[in-house]
Amino acid sequence: MLKKFFLLFIIKYFSLLPSFAQPKTIIGIVKEAETMQPLQFCNISILETKLGTATNAAGYFKLNLDQNSTITLISISLVGYITDTFQINTEKSSNEFFLKPMQGTLNEVIVTAVSRGTTIRESPVAIMSVSSKAIDQTTESNIIDVIVKNVAGLHAVKTGPNISKPFIRGLGYNRVLTLYDGIRQEGQQWGDEHGIEVDAYNINRAEVVKGPASIMYGSDAIAGVVSLIPQMPSITMKELRGKFTTEYQLNNGLVGNGIRLYQSNKLWAWGINGSYRIAKNYTNNIEGRVYNTSFRETNVSATVQHTSSNGYSNINATLYNNLQGIPDGSRDSSTRKFTIQIFEGQNDDIKNRPLVSEAQLNSYRLSPMHQHIQHYRIYTNNHYRFGNSDIDFSFAFQQNIRKEYTHPTEPKNAGLNVKLNTYNYSVKYNTPKFLNTDFTLGINGMYQNNRNKNATEFPIPNFNLFDIGSFIFANWKQRNWTISGGIRYDIRRLNGDDLYKKSDFNTGFSYQVFLPDTLGSQLQFSSFNKVFNGITFSIGTTYKLNENINLKANVAKGYRAPSITEFASNGLDPGAHIVYIGNRNFDPEFNLQEDIGIDFNSKEVTATISLFNNQINNYIYLSQWTDANGNEVIDAQGNKTFQYEQSKAQLYGTELLLNIHPKSIQGFSFNNSFSIVYGFNRKERFKYAEINGEYLPLIPPANLLSSVQQIIKTKSKIVERVEGKIEAEYNAAQNRYLALSNTEKATPSFTLFNISVVTKLKVKTNHSFHLQLQINNLFDKAYQSNLSRLRYFEYYNQSPNGQLGMFNMGRNICIKGIIGF
Repeated sequence: MLKKFFLLFIIKYFSLLPSFAQPKTIIGIVKEAETMQPLQFCNISILETKLGTATNAAGYFKLNLDQNSTITLISISLVGYITDTFQINTEKSSNEFFLKPMQGTLNEVIVTAVSRGTTIRESPVAIMSVSSKAIDQTTESNIIDVIVKNVAGLHAVKTGPNISKPFIRGLGYNRVLTLYDGIRQEGQQWGDEHGIEVDAYNINRAEVVKGPASIMYGSDAIAGVVSLIPQMPSITMKELRGKFTTEYQLNNGLVGNGIRLYQSNKLWAWGINGSYRIAKNYTNNIEGRVYNTSFRETNVSATVQHTSSNGYSNINATLYNNLQGIPDGSRDSSTRKFTIQIFEGQNDDIKNRPLVSEAQLNSYRLSPMHQHIQHYRIYTNNHYRFGNSDIDFSFAFQQNIRKEYTHPTEPKNAGLNVKLNTYNYSVKYNTPKFLNTDFTLGINGMYQNNRNKNATEFPIPNFNLFDIGSFIFANWKQRNWTISGGIRYDIRRLNGDDLYKKSDFNTGFSYQVFLPDTLGSQLQFSSFNKVFNGITFSIGTTYKLNENINLKANVAKGYRAPSITEFASNGLDPGAHIVYIGNRNFDPEFNLQEDIGIDFNSKEVTATISLFNNQINNYIYLSQWTDANGNEVIDAQGNKTFQYEQSKAQLYGTELLLNIHPKSIQGFSFNNSFSIVYGFNRKERFKYAEINGEYLPLIPPANLLSSVQQIIKTKSKIVERVEGKIEAEYNAAQNRYLALSNTEKATPSFTLFNISVVTKLKVKTNHSFHLQLQINNLFDKAYQSNLSRLRYFEYYNQSPNGQLGMFNMGRNICIKGIIGF
């Protein structure tokens, strides 16, 4: 009797559980919209998941869906064609889809700064996407420079070829949030010479949000977001697939190789990546080789993903290791040849150092004066559906170790040695659609601790940081209207203990000491405990005027807590050659930005116009220290002192995009982008002062990038396609600069010409081979960008050739090969 009761209970219990639905097979074919020919090896991705497959040699694909699945949207992409979104008819067993040749990107699906996957045309926020093809075919020294070449309004402050910090519409540093696979990048980004620690060969595509994105991400997104999206194994194929990239750049002898391998089945997928890049000092026709701009970079990453009928979970790990030269620009006054530091402190005369030998200039060997950056990351991303709703959650741990070796007499003794640990967390819930509205509720933030290790300089204190924010975001669609908006509240707690340092009697170098061993020491940082908080919002709309024109408007309020250097710095950052002085009385920055825009997209023309006005309260900026006579305060090694201040600021400008691809000329396109931004310090005492305080620093000049491209499909048995491009980049003169305390100088205009030829070779099925030749700065133009920090590494008021500061890279011939298998 008991057995019968137990059996009935088990049967009854399992009858209450959700039944396992039989899978449903959807078959589709992808064709080219103009020729109606099937397209092989297209990537098929199910939106809001990482599930997908690929078309076969005949253009067909197959998707196995749960019988009760609510999935109706897929994204289809192929190199050379516009990534597009399509509706699946689940009632039909066969679907037909058409891709258009690459002419514009307004239909591309975006995932950054929105609640659910949507297209650029529908989003009221100013967003631009950079495709995998654009990244592969843009040869630069680092991934940020690659994205800059493809996004109007995005620029970079550079410290040599491999260090580029993104600036969006004139704002950068901690005002631009960088994401890697949705995880905020945390790597001591407060420093001038601190780059982005990612593997350039593993970035599949990128998205750039231009404007406050605090609703989704909280602090540090006041200017926008640069989202780097790595390649993930999403193609359901049992055989091993991969990609090998190799390149050589003649100017600085850069040699780079990267390998990507991935494999998957219905339940599991894995991928591994590795790369190695090495370069010596770059050259220009004014200075020859520019000393100490060489680098050596290694990357390794791996991912494992499990997929079920309701979603996926993956775990990922990355390792970044970079050895990077620290240039200081010291040189001989008569010959203008670079010199090398061999003494310390007062024994070092920066204007009477020995010359750098030709062997040192031409060697791949790094100077003892270099920085060593290590960045480790392990994280998990998860996405699951529950009926008509879904949830995303992620957790990450990052460790960034930065050592700057700046002592020639003791090369193994670090000038700066800091270790930053960061724990990121995020939970986002997308509710079922209600009254044509998608709602997203979320909470995210991070915990950090930073510690100074064995070193001689301590520009920032040891600190702990806890950050948390919650938000609600809604997206309403009805006929031709889309309205998006949300609100968020953030709180950040920052605290630190006393930090003491002593001076070594024998070497004269400082070192950190701890209680109770503080007798005779100096208090470098006193303890602090500070709380910052802020409320932000965003509201915007897109109106589809007709099939070709979309009108957009958006208003957003952003929030940013002061960075640790702005709040509490007190000392020399040896790699930046700057003594930073913070201010503990700072309030958070708040900005209000208005955006309006027009998108036009037809079969032959793609055009966008974006206008913005950005007003910032409590704007934090650097002011250089001077003596009683107004002269710069500079120590024996040429290090300058800057103190942070606050005021009101305003930035406004525009970005224009015009791409013409006439149907009458198959494969031809004429692409143009233009951007300009004006920045003003609105402190009352700087009113009408212009270059003497009214203009903000690091504002890029007007920029026009134009290119003519022709794609030729051949009948050759070896070459399948040839793509040729001629590009001209015009940078206007920048006469709106900050001359106060000799912070900046005027920049003359210059134009750079680049050419490239890309060939796709015919290889066996499931393989591809692209060979690319590119020449940057074709006419070897000698120029100095106003966003190059090296321009200001100068210790004389005049020179025999009339040239001061360090120049940017000269002509660079690049060869790249990409093999897909």
